Amino acid sequence: MSYDFQNIEKKWQAQWEDCSVATTRPTGEGKKFYCLDMFPYPSGTGLHVGHWRGYVLSDIYARIKWLQGYNVLHPMGWDAFGLPAENDAIKRGIHPKVSTALNIAMFKKQLKQIAAIYDWDKELNTTDPKYYKWTQWIFLQMYKAGLAYQADVPINWCPSCLTGLANEEVINGACERCDTKVEQKKIRQWMLKITDYAQKLLDGLEELDWPEKVKVMQKNWIGKSEGTEVIFTTTDLQGNEVALPIYTTRVDTIFGATFLVMSPIHDLVDSIVPADRKDEVNAYRELTKSTLAFGRAVGDKEKTGIFSGAYARNPATNEQIPIYLSAFVLMEYGTGIIMAVPGHDERDFEFATKFKLPKKQVIYAEEIKLDAHDNMQAAYMGDGPLINSGPFDGLNTRPEGIQKITDYLIKKGAAVRKINYRLRDWVFSRQRYWGEPIPLIHCEKCGVVPVPENQLPVELPDIEKYQPTGTGESPLAGIKEWVNTTCPECKGPGRRETNTMPQWAGSCWYFLRYPNPRLEDKPWDMKDMNYWFPVDLYIGGIEHAILHLLYARFYVKVLYDLGHLPFDEPFEQLFNQGMVLKYSELTGLVEKMSKSKGNVVNPDDIIQKYGSDVLRMYVMFMGPPELDCEWQDAGLDGIKRFLNKLWDYVTNPNNILPEGEREEEEVTKRLHKFLHNFQNRLDYFKPNTAISAMMEWLNDVIAQSMKLSRSSLEQLLISLSAMAPHMASELLEILLNKQLQDCSWPVYDPVLLTEDKVTLIIQVNGKLRGNITVSRDMQEEVIQEKAKETVVKWLANKEIINIILVKNRLINFVVK
Repeated sequence: MSYDFQNIEKKWQAQWEDCSVATTRPTGEGKKFYCLDMFPYPSGTGLHVGHWRGYVLSDIYARIKWLQGYNVLHPMGWDAFGLPAENDAIKRGIHPKVSTALNIAMFKKQLKQIAAIYDWDKELNTTDPKYYKWTQWIFLQMYKAGLAYQADVPINWCPSCLTGLANEEVINGACERCDTKVEQKKIRQWMLKITDYAQKLLDGLEELDWPEKVKVMQKNWIGKSEGTEVIFTTTDLQGNEVALPIYTTRVDTIFGATFLVMSPIHDLVDSIVPADRKDEVNAYRELTKSTLAFGRAVGDKEKTGIFSGAYARNPATNEQIPIYLSAFVLMEYGTGIIMAVPGHDERDFEFATKFKLPKKQVIYAEEIKLDAHDNMQAAYMGDGPLINSGPFDGLNTRPEGIQKITDYLIKKGAAVRKINYRLRDWVFSRQRYWGEPIPLIHCEKCGVVPVPENQLPVELPDIEKYQPTGTGESPLAGIKEWVNTTCPECKGPGRRETNTMPQWAGSCWYFLRYPNPRLEDKPWDMKDMNYWFPVDLYIGGIEHAILHLLYARFYVKVLYDLGHLPFDEPFEQLFNQGMVLKYSELTGLVEKMSKSKGNVVNPDDIIQKYGSDVLRMYVMFMGPPELDCEWQDAGLDGIKRFLNKLWDYVTNPNNILPEGEREEEEVTKRLHKFLHNFQNRLDYFKPNTAISAMMEWLNDVIAQSMKLSRSSLEQLLISLSAMAPHMASELLEILLNKQLQDCSWPVYDPVLLTEDKVTLIIQVNGKLRGNITVSRDMQEEVIQEKAKETVVKWLANKEIINIILVKNRLINFVVK
């Protein structure tokens, strides 16, 4: 019987389309398993084989739980608002509404070829007004709780996408989406106070079953540090004293501060720069405006800067020290001003060297090298006794020096102890069209007024010209009939908010909607929340370790605090799959798959040639799923040969015993050894070695001409179904007249794992001379005789004076 994968896969996909086996049972019906994929934004390029890696991985675990009798929720939906979808539409010259619908249809068709047991009745789309009605509702809860505010703030502005970006969307100073260098631009924005939740977001990580590297990434991004805020002072152009707060974790080195450095976009710059320095300073500010994006200190390789013309008083020494401006100081962290201690900070040392500024040593260490003029030759970053620090000389830097100097400055009214976070408030508005309208109305009399909840959703108007304006306003601002409205409070004229929400708005809470996506009178039902959450297994790419996961956790914690959810962490177990890389002839490198690099592998072509089951198994067999791996076409042929070999073995009547006939004990034991290895490796997220276990089993049964009972055949095929559901379903039907949904996941018998036979080492006078395989219960006398026969030449003409037998391990003949 030949393995006709094309017809077999079409047959089963058609059956599953007509009668889904994956329908989620009602809430509360049995033990639950919520298996979640990070839902995709449907781009015009469609799925590539790298996407399959995550979707097949989640499907394996959903299928196992389904066959174990769990009530499985395994949904799929579309993250279809935001910059990626709009940029794709602009590139194709069509409306985002049209391109999004086309992309979703293509993605859905491709996803069905994977044969994952998605419950398509749970499908959702973030661009559906029935969905984003509740995205807007969540924003209103945050606004009413004081967690949303508008501010004119310097933001990351992408001159290509013509919109503001959140800090997390800027990678190495460039836009995450288009790789254009980002500028700093002051613009009216809506912000969310994620900083209010910095400590809760840190604390929650401790209880999560997440990869340690993801926890570390989130901890570093939140960036908690305990230090001191010190107030330096200067005089503005009107002669007024102005406070210049700096934040430092090394206040013990303050006596070595020889200059301050301020961000070029700090609000105080214009008020302290003298007239004769303004032209030069403004030229520098203009030069650096495109390199001030968060997360990248400009001039990491070469420090740039300019003297402001102003001086500051060091509160510890009362000395006047110069104030410089430099793009390496970020407004996004601390206060936008730093004290520079070149003697004990490498970055400050380089800056001081370039601008010929003094380097003062305030920590003693024998390894510090000085030149003939007692100038330090390199920054010393370690600890030691303080010197040149007035009354604090001789104190060790940490913790004593920090504590005493902080106390001293606090008494002078020049400092406070402070906990600082790297995390900044979230820029939550975009100057683009394709996004959720922010449900607020601006009224000259009443100020900002929320849209009444019974008037949600505020629907995105259907317009022809949706391209970004670049003026700092969304294209929505030009639609007078939509913008002009009535104030809900005074009934006078009002204007709708024209900025839209970022892409993240819909993906921060979509998992809450899946249990009941057609609910009309509320976003979710508390009965569903209590039953289905937390998500048992969440699978997605490491690239979302900060962007998505931090925001989603923030949303849930806010909703929990406001009484809308019974839990404050949404995802119990997280697994990040690695990327599938491929050699690019355009770049000559093995890289992440990208259409621009010409190295995308289209799964549709592979399915046509090899079938879905081969592709499913190969993306799992390529290597440990958490690691990046390189695509090799030849690997598909190896999986194809294995499946054909397995098909030929089980469809050969000579290899399957008649119904009711028992197989030999060794056959049963070998199967249960396989079941144990298969399950154990899957439990540790090693599907690649689980497949190896199946290959090893097949090689053994063929080599030993083993004949399977129908019971063992069923257990084998059910195991196979997690990896190759089409082939397993076909074989269950034609060989056993069974449907997969009527079967149960196999369980190995621990008793059958015990080996009846063991291999004993044979020694003569302690030296290895051979080995024998014996039954565990073989009598000692029989073992001795068999061992003697094996090492007869070593015992010839020798007197055996003692025999040492270590049960099931070795036998040693002591001779003379």
